[in-house]
Amino acid sequence: MKSSRELKNYQNEQHNFKLRLSVLGFFVLIAFSALAARFYFLQINRYDYYQTLAENNRISIVPITPNRGLISDRNGVVLAHNFFVYTLEITPSKVEDLDATISEMARLVEVSPNDLKRFKKQKTESHTFESIPLRTHLNEVEAAKFAVNRFRFPGVELKSRLFRHYPLGKQGAHMIGYIGRINDKDFADLAENDELSNYKGTDHIGKSGIEQSYESVLHGTTGFQQVEIDADGKAVRVLSSQAPTSGSNLILSADSKLQEIAETAFGERRGALVAIKPSTGEVLAFVSMPTFDSNLFVDGIDVENWKLLNDSLDKPLINRPLRGVYPPGSTFKPFAALAGLENDKRKPPFSIYDSGFYTLPNSAHRYRDWKPGGHGNVDMRKAITISCDTFFYGLAVELGIERLTNFVRHFGFGRKSGIDIAGEVGGLLPTPEWKQRRFKQPWYMGETVIVGIGQGYTLATPMQLAQATAILANRGVAMRPHLVSAITNAKSGISEATQAIISDKILLDENNSEIVRLGMVDVTLPGGTAASVGANAGYSIAAKTGTAQVVGIKQNEKYNANLIDERHRDHALFIAYAPAEDPKIALAVIVENGGHGGSAAGPIARKVMDYYLLGKLPVVELAQASEQITKPNGIIGGNPADPIVNAPEDEHYD
Repeated sequence: MKSSRELKNYQNEQHNFKLRLSVLGFFVLIAFSALAARFYFLQINRYDYYQTLAENNRISIVPITPNRGLISDRNGVVLAHNFFVYTLEITPSKVEDLDATISEMARLVEVSPNDLKRFKKQKTESHTFESIPLRTHLNEVEAAKFAVNRFRFPGVELKSRLFRHYPLGKQGAHMIGYIGRINDKDFADLAENDELSNYKGTDHIGKSGIEQSYESVLHGTTGFQQVEIDADGKAVRVLSSQAPTSGSNLILSADSKLQEIAETAFGERRGALVAIKPSTGEVLAFVSMPTFDSNLFVDGIDVENWKLLNDSLDKPLINRPLRGVYPPGSTFKPFAALAGLENDKRKPPFSIYDSGFYTLPNSAHRYRDWKPGGHGNVDMRKAITISCDTFFYGLAVELGIERLTNFVRHFGFGRKSGIDIAGEVGGLLPTPEWKQRRFKQPWYMGETVIVGIGQGYTLATPMQLAQATAILANRGVAMRPHLVSAITNAKSGISEATQAIISDKILLDENNSEIVRLGMVDVTLPGGTAASVGANAGYSIAAKTGTAQVVGIKQNEKYNANLIDERHRDHALFIAYAPAEDPKIALAVIVENGGHGGSAAGPIARKVMDYYLLGKLPVVELAQASEQITKPNGIIGGNPADPIVNAPEDEHYD
């Protein structure tokens, strides 16, 4: 009997197996095709991209910071230079326990509370992968001690960095300025100006003065090294490099000795002085008192010193030549006089009889002269010499405010001088249009009266007064003032002189200019308001004294400095150029709350002119300047004071 069970169909099973194998092979083919396509994409299409990534893992670009350019005075005296110092720096991302590491390091090298404060402040402003200085200016012993123990402190490095130094300290601080650490605002500005790449590896940037204004020139061009690194990120070898280009060196027109004499002459008084060479616009001296030590800011000023400087009522951080605004007082009169002569309002032999006051038509108000009882018969030359207020009251009214301001504006009043450092303000030359915009009030004739003697709303900076005097000395030719006289390429050694620029040219009648000049020369002769300044000078001086009110004096009151708080006393002003026949120097001096210009500001100007023209040093040896009382914050001179104020009034005392 045959079995009913059917044997396996091997042929059918083989067919099914082949089918399954074909399907599987098809999917494998697709997978390998996709893989091959992916390989093609990565290896061919994206070769450059992944090659770069691979190289970046193997190669690091290390920036090489350029040497910052030097700053020196006209005689080669170095005002700002660089020197190498050892720094102890921490990269926070590479340190597990930052506090413990710092504590352990403090056993090897001294870490002061100020160092720690500065480190914590910079840490909050920096990225964790950036190295931050914990301690700077290590000596060789401290550097060697840490080097031996380096293995104990991962993430801590001993580096050699260039630091900025100002050898003269406080001298010329507002002129030279200082550098400071780059902050977020600086980074934003650099990015906006497409200069960020040039500051890779740079920690500092110019913050004020010449350091700020000539930052692009002083900084130089950053170099780089291509360094091969291992898995631990350590440099193995240098593959290629491009050397940095050092910043250019600056030669200033200022004379450091002249600067020293001027600053010493101020003593503990507050004020400013600007001296200019009229024919070129070169600034010879730039003084703002009290001053400060620029070195305080290089490594980051500590909180205590910052508070002392910033909170001081003496305002040592204010650049007075550019930002201090004062009523010009009687120093305004030579320019008002020239306006009257050029507009045919006071041609010789015109004169007035000064009874000691001036009144407007249909008004009982008396605009008093500084001399009770008046000066009698006064012509233009004498009016300048004795500073007759009454003469200029009437002149201002006859000219009118528009004609007066339009003329003196050419001498730089009411506008910036264009000097090559930032921060300058334009002062104020009032007009009816300005008053309407500012106060929504009409202009009154009485306001024109007091503008004639440089009072009221009229405000000028010491820079403007010096510039105006230089234009007067240069017979109407205005040269743009500048502090940098030459730029020397650090690589080639070639110096390029700064071109003198004529910013304005006033066509003046020589006879009119001569009347004003003679009147100003007489100021320094017997009978003038600054006769003591011109005594035994050995050269002729054309000058004008000035006194600017800080607080008003009522109509029937008499000014008495002894009964007024020192901060409320009049400012003392003095402008001059010399020699009067062939001017080589023009200057403006203001002594805040100094009283009379001839006695307070004039002697300072005389010392400056004596040295510049004759090489004559002051009677008091400059070596004694080192014995001057210096405050802990680096401020020279000054007592606590009220801010500079101007009280528009109609009274004046010379």
